[in-house]
Parts: sequence; structure tokens; C-alpha cells
Amino acid sequence: MTDSLTREPCPSQLDEVWTWWRDQMPVARRWAYLDHAAVAPLSQPAAETLRDYTEMAATSGDVHWLEWSAKVESLRSLTAELIHCEKDEVALIPNTTAGINFVAGGYPWQSGDNVVLPEGEFPSNHYPWLNLASEGVEVKLVPRRQGRVEVDDLIAAMDDRTRLVSVSWVGYASGFRIDLERLVDEAHRRGVLVFVDAIQGMGMFPLDLRSCDVDFLSADGHKWMLGPEGAGVAVIRRRHLSLLRCQNVGWASVRNAHLFAAGELELREDAARYETGSANMPGLMAFAASLEMFVEVARRHGASAIGDRVLERSARLRSLIAERGGKLLFDNSPAPTHDSGIVTFEVDGESPADFRSRALANDVVVSCRGGGVRASVHVYNDDADLHRLADLISNSPSNSGTSSLV
Repeated sequence: MTDSLTREPCPSQLDEVWTWWRDQMPVARRWAYLDHAAVAPLSQPAAETLRDYTEMAATSGDVHWLEWSAKVESLRSLTAELIHCEKDEVALIPNTTAGINFVAGGYPWQSGDNVVLPEGEFPSNHYPWLNLASEGVEVKLVPRRQGRVEVDDLIAAMDDRTRLVSVSWVGYASGFRIDLERLVDEAHRRGVLVFVDAIQGMGMFPLDLRSCDVDFLSADGHKWMLGPEGAGVAVIRRRHLSLLRCQNVGWASVRNAHLFAAGELELREDAARYETGSANMPGLMAFAASLEMFVEVARRHGASAIGDRVLERSARLRSLIAERGGKLLFDNSPAPTHDSGIVTFEVDGESPADFRSRALANDVVVSCRGGGVRASVHVYNDDADLHRLADLISNSPSNSGTSSLV
């Protein structure tokens, strides 16, 4: 299989990296793609991996299976390097929801226990916990403050029956990035475990699980990490492997998984015990191929390089939106450490759905979330992309009477 990082190395000068990255994104040839918080376009390495797999599988069947398996396993190593956990703490999963259900379904709940959640979480981090009502588990919802999730509010909601707090690292509508380190420290001081839905932050912002001792984490790669849908990772810390019961088991859950006639249920001693059977090999390989870009930039330019670029891009977009008459809906102040690549706004006199339709007609991609238009910017989005969105605000029907754009 091709390796774009070997063929086209990441530049040694940081100011050249983002142009290099843009070259890895075929979508940029036409679209100002500002919707990475929904479903991202595939990176070139991911797309090439899928094409190669399809050709090999069609012409050779499973002849190359061992090669594919090694590439799938590389995703475990890349994830461990990116967020500084142990490789054997990483499980390969189809989506974020699967990782959440490992914990929600596997924890030894007792009637009267409770889970603390912020209000307004994405449904994946809401329904699995509500589904515990039949076991007598209460879900305590903590109000947000204009989109912000305050650690103090989450801590105040805990009591002696709180077993776990589950939060999104970055809010999918507001873009608010919670202070994970403080939450983990305060929760652990009270004997409460922490689950993180990391899908809107992983790959973008540094996360070191050696110092930020999150108990459980889940994310899939089809948003900011530029992989295909149906491929993700979960982290189950080694100390909790015996805590969570495996609800579903299969041939891949056990030691000596390829000795199909063994017949003994001896679970693997790592997080791969939660992987029950045949995996989405092409999706996981493609995710790994894309994630290599992130890891390579971190190796060459430091763990914060990607996050710093995203914050600079989102700050630039917020400035342009305000200049052109748009109204920003969420203020992630007082600290820039709460910002992310998500910018949500509204345009007077035009519904979010109408704005999105007009944007698509002009090759600009955004979403409707949180009562407004949500733009989510990546490292490869250049000034031209941001200005294309800003021009749509300037030329909205309410601002110009008659739009010069579609």
C-alpha cells in the first residue's frame, strides 16, 4: 500500500506544513469545506488506502490479509503515541457510541447509583446513560451556561452515589472545550470516574493521558481526523479492564483468537477483548493512514502545533464573521483554552437552513447546529476558504437586498 508520508514528507518548516496538508486534501480543489465537526472529507492517504484495499480484495481475495492486519494494528500504536496511553489500552471500534456503551453496559451498577452529564450533549453521550434507568441508575443533567460546561457545576452535582461523569471534550454546537485536567483531578478526588467523548477534539488538541488521567475515552475518525465513517478508537485504562464486564464476546475477544477450535473463554488481557469479531479492515486502515499525518506533525513540530493552527484559524473566522455583520452565538471566554475549531453564528433575516443551502450552491460547506450556522475549520483551511464564507454573509439577502451570489 502507498504511504503518502514517505512519498511526500511533512515539511520541516512549520509555515510550510499547512500548505503541504492542503495538498493532502482533494476536497480543497473545489470546496471551502468548513464542516469537519460533522463528516469530514477523506485525506488523500485515507482515500488511497481504500482504493488499494478495494483493488487487492477484488483481485486477490484474502491473500493480503496479514498485511492488512498489520496496518490495522498500526492504528493502535498511532493512537497510543498521539494521546500518550499504552497500546494495550486501545480498542478499535466502529463508532464513538460503541465505546460509550462498553462503559455504560459493562460497569457494575447498583440501584441508586448516578451518572453526571452536561445538558445538551450529543445523543451518543446521552441515550446510553438513560438506558440504565431499568437498573435504577439516575442521570443527573447539569445545565450549561450559554454553551459553556463549568467544571464547578459538574462537581457540585456529584454526591456519594455518583459513580461516573461523562462529558464531551468539545461541545458539538458551542465549540466549548472543557478543562479536562481539572475535571479529572476533582472527580478522582471524590472517587468518581471520568468518561470523555473525544470526537470533537482528538487530533486537534494535545491530550496526554499520563498527566490527564482520563478513565475512559471514545472517538471515531470521520470528523477532525479525516478518516472514513465506521472506524474509531476507544481507550479503556488497564486498571479498569477487570471492572467492565464484556457484554458481547466473540472469537476476537479471547487469547489465541485464531485457534478457532480451542473453545475456552479466556478473555484477552488488553482492551482488544472488546473487539468481538471481524473488523472494518479497510476503514481502520484508512483511519490509520490519515492519523499518520497528525502524528508526524506532532513528532516534527510539537504536540500543540495543530491545535495552535486551528485556534488561529477559528479566531480569524470569528473576526471575519463579526466584520461582515454576522452574530456569533457562543462566547467561549474568559480563557482561550476553551476555544476550538467550531464557530457558530447567525445571519439576520436568513434561517440557518437557507444560509446553508446558499453556501452549498457556492461550494461552501457548513452545518446547522445550536440554533445557528456551524462552521468548523481545520488546519488546511486557508484565508480564501474563510473569505468565501464571509462573503456569503456580506451578500446575504438581508445585508444587500439582492445577493450577488447564488
